[in-house]
Amino acid sequence: MQSCANGLEVSRVSIEVYYWPTPNGHKVTIACEEMGLAYEIRPVNIGRGEQFTPEFLAISPNNRMPAIIDPDGPDGAAISVFESGAILQYLGRKTGRFYPTSERARVEVDEWVFWQMGNLGPMAGQSNHFRNYSPSFLLDQRHSAYGANRYTNEVNRLYGVLDKRLVDRDYITGEYSIADMITWPWVAGHSSAAIQLDTFPNLTAWKARIGAREPVQRALAQAKTIQSGVPLNQSSREAEAARRVLFGQRAR
Repeated sequence: MQSCANGLEVSRVSIEVYYWPTPNGHKVTIACEEMGLAYEIRPVNIGRGEQFTPEFLAISPNNRMPAIIDPDGPDGAAISVFESGAILQYLGRKTGRFYPTSERARVEVDEWVFWQMGNLGPMAGQSNHFRNYSPSFLLDQRHSAYGANRYTNEVNRLYGVLDKRLVDRDYITGEYSIADMITWPWVAGHSSAAIQLDTFPNLTAWKARIGAREPVQRALAQAKTIQSGVPLNQSSREAEAARRVLFGQRAR
């Protein structure tokens, strides 16, 4: 069982967090640590296809982690939630922390939550895929770079959007919120040499500011306890099998 140790009152009932150490998984453990929620990590090894089991499908119809089961849901009955944006909104409502109650302030947070869900996360994920896992790009970057450049340029644009947003504030909506928690892992995991993060000074300072928070550090420490498996860009048989699971799925 993992629990928040920052002096906040901690929920007595552990939330089950179906998790793998990826940016989307980190969002939920960060939120639990920040909000003082007890939680138990249930690893979902996405490289071995555990996200396609019937048991996981029952709580995550999209076959993607993260997902949670809160035994102490509305009216005291258990509830499952999938999609990281929905999870953080639920946890924010449940605890009354990092998710404002006034409609005007909540709309502003929601805007940036959905900005991450619809823009930064998908674009950064595609950029990472084409630059690190696309066989054609890895073999011949001169003639097979369209997908890599397309998504890397979009990530660059999105970094610029966030950098301008942070020019006069410490956090995305002024006060630290679930908008920061949901966005930070995708910036912290930045790995593209094609984008120089230090060309976005406000974004760089924001990244460091959140990374220094103790709850965030505790959440990332939990990631190190999960065996993440073989690197996908290796040429081994195991890596090839994992790539087929992750990148070759069609409707079932």
